[in-house]
Amino acid sequence: MFKTNEGNVDRAIRGLIGIAGIVLFFMYQGTALGWIALVVGVVMLFTAVTGWCALYTLFGVNTCKMKS
Repeated sequence: MFKTNEGNVDRAIRGLIGIAGIVLFFMYQGTALGWIALVVGVVMLFTAVTGWCALYTLFGVNTCKMKS
């Protein structure tokens, strides 16, 4: 569906940030910080799973190593 533009290290970091965001949501439920952490966490997990980042596409960034 989307062309992969994230490398493995980038995806791993995004996955960790996503999990941390969801954990923060549960720690700060009912607060603005909790909701912001949830949104950031879900977006980061989505980009980690799909390997595609819309901002990378917009700015022409590609951290994925091309297969030869």
